[in-house]
Amino acid sequence: MDIAFFTDRRNDLGESPVWDARRGWLWWVDIRLNRILAADALGVVQREWTYSQPVGSIGLAMGGKVLVAAFADHFALIADDGHAQPIVAPDIGEGAIRFNDGKADRQGRFLSGTMQHGGQAEALAGVWRLERGGSATRLETGMKLANSICFSPCGHWLYLSDTLEGVIRRYAYDPETGALGPREAFFDCNTIGAAPDGATVDSEGRLWAALVTRQQIGCISPEGELLRTIDLPVPFPACPAFGGADMATLYVTTIADSGHKLKSDHPDAGRMLAITGLGARGIAEAIYHT
Repeated sequence: MDIAFFTDRRNDLGESPVWDARRGWLWWVDIRLNRILAADALGVVQREWTYSQPVGSIGLAMGGKVLVAAFADHFALIADDGHAQPIVAPDIGEGAIRFNDGKADRQGRFLSGTMQHGGQAEALAGVWRLERGGSATRLETGMKLANSICFSPCGHWLYLSDTLEGVIRRYAYDPETGALGPREAFFDCNTIGAAPDGATVDSEGRLWAALVTRQQIGCISPEGELLRTIDLPVPFPACPAFGGADMATLYVTTIADSGHKLKSDHPDAGRMLAITGLGARGIAEAIYHT
């Protein structure tokens, strides 16, 4: 196994990496700096766009657009020149709440969770799905910081966590209707003193989760057993994604300054990592269909 830095870019709050096989690029966001970025396989930055509000998560898109994005309070499509075309602004709540982690399901719909950061005692966040026709559907409520959104290879399981709760959940997911089954506990990160952030799956159905407070990536079996942890050279890993020509590189965004509790003076904090030699391959992310 080898862990190297990918690009020389140091992000404040790096999140939502997604490999774009159409171009051979890795896209990601810097939420705190309101940016979407992309780099080629050599780590050379190819795109860098700055917006008027945070971008919580992104996914690939088609139909003449490059990306779908969950901005702080709305969904939008992103053109190749960076222009953002708003789609819908669902009622996610007022005050200190914004969109956060997100992924497309295997049918080309885009899910994004919300998070609250104003210290409210009540759990006001949840998960929304951007439908193919452009409407938005609320899927889950009663959360504070929705994270770890990803799908099993077959698409019949949705993984999701509330970072502040510390438990990665799973839900039966109907690929055709998008209906959720009952909430199930999948892996309790509290048992290892960790908090889950972003996550992805590999071709064998194992879940790879950023253990943000432990400076590790955790690999969890489809049955919910912790198989291994990987120590990282910088603090606060935020989100992993498989990519590269053979989908065998695990890219990991990290955090230098979240604007809240997570802040590091490590000289390489916020840099992207590229991990190879894991003996695992990822699955191409689904593309949002308008």
